[in-house]
Amino acid sequence: MADASTLIEVLENGEGSHPAVVSPGGPTLTYDGLRRQVGRLMEQLRGFGLSRTDRVAIVLPNGIEVIASFLAVSGVATAAPLNAAYKPEEFEFYLDDTGAKAIITGPDAGSEAVEAAAAGTLHITVTMDESGEMSFSGPPPAGGSENAAAKGSDVALILHTSGTTSRPKRVPLTHANLTTSLRNVAATYDLGPSDVSLCIMPLFHVHGLVASTLATFQSGGTVVVPPKFNPLNFWPVVKEHGVTWYSAVPSMHQALVSRAKSRGDGDPAAGADSLRFIRSCSAALAPSLMQELEERFGVPVLEAYGMTEAAHQMASNPLPPADRHPGSVGPGTGVEVAIMDGDGSLLAPGERGEIVIKGANVITGYENNPEANATSFTNGWFRTGDEGVIDDAGYLTLTGRLKEIINRSGEKISPREIDEVLGDHPAVAEAVAFGVPHAVHGEEPSAVVVLSGKATAAELVAYCRTRLADFKVPRTIHIVDEIPRGATGKIQRRFVAEAFSGQGPAS
Repeated sequence: MADASTLIEVLENGEGSHPAVVSPGGPTLTYDGLRRQVGRLMEQLRGFGLSRTDRVAIVLPNGIEVIASFLAVSGVATAAPLNAAYKPEEFEFYLDDTGAKAIITGPDAGSEAVEAAAAGTLHITVTMDESGEMSFSGPPPAGGSENAAAKGSDVALILHTSGTTSRPKRVPLTHANLTTSLRNVAATYDLGPSDVSLCIMPLFHVHGLVASTLATFQSGGTVVVPPKFNPLNFWPVVKEHGVTWYSAVPSMHQALVSRAKSRGDGDPAAGADSLRFIRSCSAALAPSLMQELEERFGVPVLEAYGMTEAAHQMASNPLPPADRHPGSVGPGTGVEVAIMDGDGSLLAPGERGEIVIKGANVITGYENNPEANATSFTNGWFRTGDEGVIDDAGYLTLTGRLKEIINRSGEKISPREIDEVLGDHPAVAEAVAFGVPHAVHGEEPSAVVVLSGKATAAELVAYCRTRLADFKVPRTIHIVDEIPRGATGKIQRRFVAEAFSGQGPAS
């Protein structure tokens, strides 16, 4: 398997006539077809005047179009995929913060992002016909740009990661970061040309983009990409396309188990004999759910640990016959993983502390954020902000998060972002958001507020829905006279969360 240095080179790993990407009920592109189309799309992007240092936002639903668009942009400029569920205010922030020179949307998607963009931002539309032929249309030709081939050190992908005390941070992932991660993922699961991945995670996340899709291209395998996750047709798709593995967050696994329990006509996975393993990542997998998945669907379930700053995967439980430990995320996968104390000293096995990582997949720093870089790197190690312990066999177990990010089904939510939205309401004097445990999603956002005027909790939730994507909206808002504070008088989210996690909504 070739050690590609760029994402475009990764596509060379696939045999020409072998299926590369499949749209259920739609077209299939072979590797020759995908390479040809990505090359043509790259030329069209150059014709619009885009070049290596430009950022191009992509606002598209899951499908062949977003995969081809991402690959084409990464070969010419830097891709910045965005969640199509964002509200206009969120689009405005992310487009401005990224410095997007262009936006790629579909003919029926992305209008809010275009409206939120700064004047002068190029609008490019991608279309695909029934045969799978794609094309970009948009601004008049700009005479083309001088654009050398991408290098490993070039930034291929820019994403944001939420901060607890600041606005989201920009994470610049180079081609080298990403191709290293692809090799790690493919090696961990022994992926090959005969493997078929079902991509049900959103492709604006590293989970779906790197693990489900690009790692499959690294192995020369096939990606099946439906427009969205649907528990009702999941197993028919697995059977029809010979899916050998899928990766998802625990809430998706739970939905499949719940669907299986509700059926009175036997096991919905019966006949899906091609499946050889299930992967779980981006949120903690309960050992009981892992056991139920294995019992119902008859394949090993492998929990992994990833984050955006590491181009996704850092650790994973291995395939049989090696041991997989329920509750653990396994040993490092081509990535050095250690435990560090607050003073920067590495700890021995069995000692609890902050999880730190090192490897060619890990970023060297956040973009234009010296304060975050100063606190995130120690002696060449990246500090994840997660707390954990490594046993004598090298298996890592996460014990909590030092950072206060709310993790709802793998969607990372900055509590400060919710604070700021609630604080903008004319009747709110003070607001603090936090995560509370949830049986399906792992965590749900909640908040406490002190009022300066008249408002109900329901009105405040409705207000948040106008300013935040649905997954960020607090499900419960407590109206209080005073927000708990620590001994120094500072508000500490974990104390607030402890005080209100078990309470229902106030009105």
